[in-house]
Amino acid sequence: MLSEGLFYDIVRQALWVAVITSVPILAVALVSGLIVGLFQALTSVQEMTLTFVPKLIAIVIVFWISMGFMTQTLVTFFTTTLIPLIAGGR
Repeated sequence: MLSEGLFYDIVRQALWVAVITSVPILAVALVSGLIVGLFQALTSVQEMTLTFVPKLIAIVIVFWISMGFMTQTLVTFFTTTLIPLIAGGR
């Protein structure tokens, strides 16, 4: 049976892995949104596609670049924490 402390430790680790893997994409979305918003405020251009397309392109590029890091982080979490727990190793 899984103890309460172990359960909360695994949930804490899972949330930390989720934060670590999502930070690159969220940071790029934030920075590109700020840059596009500043550009729109300075030039008075209020085109809706101008806010969507650059953020989408930046997010896809960063996802493509950081895909190996995200995959390795998730694989490490699963192989060191979840799979041994499921197999009864802990």
